[in-house]
Amino acid sequence: MAEGNVLSYLGTPAVLATMHGKERVIAPVLEQTLGMRVSIASGLDTDRFGTFSGEIARAGSQLEAARAKIFAAFETNPIARVGVASEGSFGPHPHIPFLPFGLELVVLIDRVSGLELIGQDSGPHTNFSHQVVSNFDEASAFAKRAGFPEHGLMVVGCVNGRPAPACALIKDITDVPGLQFAVQKALAVCGSAFIETDMRAHRNPTRMLAIERATRDLARRFMSHCPACSFRGFDVTERIAGLPCDWCGGPTNAIRHHVLQCHACGHRDERPATSSTTADPGQCDFCNP
Repeated sequence: MAEGNVLSYLGTPAVLATMHGKERVIAPVLEQTLGMRVSIASGLDTDRFGTFSGEIARAGSQLEAARAKIFAAFETNPIARVGVASEGSFGPHPHIPFLPFGLELVVLIDRVSGLELIGQDSGPHTNFSHQVVSNFDEASAFAKRAGFPEHGLMVVGCVNGRPAPACALIKDITDVPGLQFAVQKALAVCGSAFIETDMRAHRNPTRMLAIERATRDLARRFMSHCPACSFRGFDVTERIAGLPCDWCGGPTNAIRHHVLQCHACGHRDERPATSSTTADPGQCDFCNP
């Protein structure tokens, strides 16, 4: 898009889709780095796009949910040119068993230029966890590991080892008496309780930091221009493995090249991922099977 090289957001009104305090980390970054004027989408219930507690399933992908939040936020603020939303996803690490993994997306959509930018933060720096408990002592031990009470907890009824929010669901647990009440309630109804970390941003300082990092990544992408058409957001879209092993010379799992691509003109640029010409043998399936 032609205006990519001159697009400025200085003083531009932006609307943020959140009901869980994300403006505390998103707004300052966008205001300081891009010059936007960020306001919250008034009255918008973002829980309707999915809840971590499971009573409302997320429709579509993580990215689709963030986009849906933005379009709903636009409806609350007709003068905002830019919409912003974040969406988190948590589960087991894709490569390291028993280690948790979080992926945070912060999405920006400009409804005038059509620009869409996606900042992200990913890795094992999350307290995401859950456990089935049959008494309060087990729940208390889990809470200590989860960073409670600085990090909130949720307790859900448990049926056949699986969470059953229709039977019992207690959120906003931030102190020991509240935790004891919630666990006793779930135990009374189901005989066991499913206790989990509250991954909503306002109850999870660790996740809030990840959202801030993802927002800074979004701002970084805004500053990156396509060398062919100058459109914003020219960044890595693919990572190619195969850096030669230092011992045997065969391809390893180490990243050899980064592929950057423009979303406007399609220009692609392949760049070395590292200054090293060989990879540690520990990343070679032949030398380290």
